[in-house]
Amino acid sequence: MSFRTTVHESLPYIDPEPSQSDRAAAQALIDAELSSSTQTPDQATTSLPPLREPSFSPLILAEFERIQAKKPLSAIDLSRYEADDDDDDDATAPKDKPTLQTRLAQAYTAHTYLSSRTSHLALLDSYGKNAWLVGNWHLEAELASLERDLAATKREMDLVNLDRRRAQDQVGEELRSLGETWKRGVGKVLETELAADELRRQVLDARRQQG
Repeated sequence: MSFRTTVHESLPYIDPEPSQSDRAAAQALIDAELSSSTQTPDQATTSLPPLREPSFSPLILAEFERIQAKKPLSAIDLSRYEADDDDDDDATAPKDKPTLQTRLAQAYTAHTYLSSRTSHLALLDSYGKNAWLVGNWHLEAELASLERDLAATKREMDLVNLDRRRAQDQVGEELRSLGETWKRGVGKVLETELAADELRRQVLDARRQQG
């Protein structure tokens, strides 16, 4: 498991805060470990793989160029959805069959779209306000539910932290006593080793004198 995601047990209510010198020493060790790694500095700060070079089709590239040039999109002919207000009494207008068929097809398309649009606007005018209010009511209910869950989670966190502090306060004195006992034990071991070394030196000196 990476050290960046490992969760270590700690005793924040018992252990003292590290000093600035301790923090500096720890940071120096971390920097030395990262500098000795085979990873680059960018790779050492993230565990994500490098981004893949994007590849777009010619159509997408052309669309990017259009957006960059701020040109309007002309892929859809919007005039077919508009009512034809041309005056049929214009004597100069062509009256051939293909032209009339094209205009008739455009008129059918515009009529269908405008009729559907009129129906939708009528429905929106009749029921749109109520639907909007009902949608807001559902959103408010969902928001209230999320806020209740958030408040419950915060209470659980507070209770966990309270229990954690209570447990550490209860065993704090015992842990400090054990720590002092361990330090005294280590000191006595060192004193015993020094005394044994001194005794060994005296024995060697006495043998040399007798020899």
